[in-house]
Amino acid sequence: MVYVMMADGTEELEALAPVDVLRRGGVEVQTVGVTGKTVRLSHGVLMHCDAFIDEIAPDEEKIDAVILPGGMPGTINLENSAKVHRIIELVDEKGGLLCAICAAPSILGHRHLLEGRRATAFPGFEKDLYGALVCTDKAVVRDGNIITARGAGAAMEFALDILAALTSSEKAQETAKAMQCQ
Repeated sequence: MVYVMMADGTEELEALAPVDVLRRGGVEVQTVGVTGKTVRLSHGVLMHCDAFIDEIAPDEEKIDAVILPGGMPGTINLENSAKVHRIIELVDEKGGLLCAICAAPSILGHRHLLEGRRATAFPGFEKDLYGALVCTDKAVVRDGNIITARGAGAAMEFALDILAALTSSEKAQETAKAMQCQ
């Protein structure tokens, strides 16, 4: 199971590209509303999520990855949720993937999960990647169980990297080809 966390102000493309790509790749994905079951994304799109955060039982489910899309104030809304922090903690403890794009890598940075690891974020958020080896020359960076990306323009590459990590590079290439990404 992959959780894609969404809150009011989440960037549409950063949330929905991974949902679309992962589902095409056969990965079970659940969109989780943090500020409500229906959230108003950063450009006014209303998204009815699969579940509200109070409806899920992350302690009882096998979670392979959590995806934190960026956008403002979406990133702030995600970071202000103790339940989001609990999910990050659970996924990290079990060695699952922690994936964050745009401003959202700052959430992982504030939790000191990026120390000594390569990471990237939207320009201006590098200061929030506490202890990270910041890669400003890459749109998407994977270091161990953490995948970070710079912003909306990298959303498809981010999504395909997550799919490759969860399945295989061949599955990601096959999905990219079917979507005319290559």
